[in-house]
Amino acid sequence: MKTTWNNLKEFLINLFHNFGFAWWVEVVTQNPRCTYYFGPFLSSIDAKAAIKGYVEDLEQEGAQGIVVNVKRCKPNALTIAD
Repeated sequence: MKTTWNNLKEFLINLFHNFGFAWWVEVVTQNPRCTYYFGPFLSSIDAKAAIKGYVEDLEQEGAQGIVVNVKRCKPNALTIAD
């Protein structure tokens, strides 16, 4: 059962995303050469709290040279492979 706060938070995330104000975790790997976007998040604090899990998953898949950025953006694709 969703609470009122969860409904409001989801609405705000969607609104922020539509205007390009939502926060995203951008993960760039050198091997394989890919850029991944995880999100959207309402705040940079929420996005930063999720980083560890994303990095651990990519490391378990064998990704190397991982660089992480938290930023406001509106990615066109969630995975970009070179």
